[in-house]
Amino acid sequence: MTFTFSITLVIAAITVIVSLLGFNSPKVIESLVFYGPAISKRRQYYRFITCGFIHADFMHLAFNMLAFYSFGITLEQGLFASPEIFGTEAPFYYAMLYFGGLIISSVPDYFKHKDNYYFRSLGASGAVSAVIFSCIVLYPTMGIGFIFIPVPIPGWIFGLLYLAISAYLDKQGKGNINHGAHLWGAIFGIVFTVLFVSLKGEINVWQNFISNIRG
Repeated sequence: MTFTFSITLVIAAITVIVSLLGFNSPKVIESLVFYGPAISKRRQYYRFITCGFIHADFMHLAFNMLAFYSFGITLEQGLFASPEIFGTEAPFYYAMLYFGGLIISSVPDYFKHKDNYYFRSLGASGAVSAVIFSCIVLYPTMGIGFIFIPVPIPGWIFGLLYLAISAYLDKQGKGNINHGAHLWGAIFGIVFTVLFVSLKGEINVWQNFISNIRG
């Protein structure tokens, strides 16, 4: 059996391990969580990334990692097998997509809560959302049968439902889970994919998207 290195599996494994450690150690959570004053006053910029490796509870972790694995594996394999998308630098751009989504999705909260000593945020939602929507842009008709969806539906329809649910949960504003990161992560994933495929790839993203939907 040939082992194939997977960035998706490596990120997911590290996230699960660190999150499980955090469930049993408030100190781990406190050291890694997104916390505005720690960034603005103590220059702990690493929190833009480390907050994505911890989660509020097991369900939060499971939901994010299942979504990441479902879309991430498809996207990763597609990118690596199709040099016309990102060229030979696909692994670099895939990692950049994930961590860029994680960082960018937290920027609005930073400016809003950089002096707020009561606001904390955690979870990989922004990064996962970036991967999901990058995958949807490139493979809009891929069938999605995910947890609460008994019948597979096209990816682009799942994306609309995903954003609608995230917007609703964000308005509720409960807990440390940053539901707003889903929206910003989605926007980043779309813009990143369109921009870099246009610069590095050999396909027209929008024409590919429309032709796939039309069948």
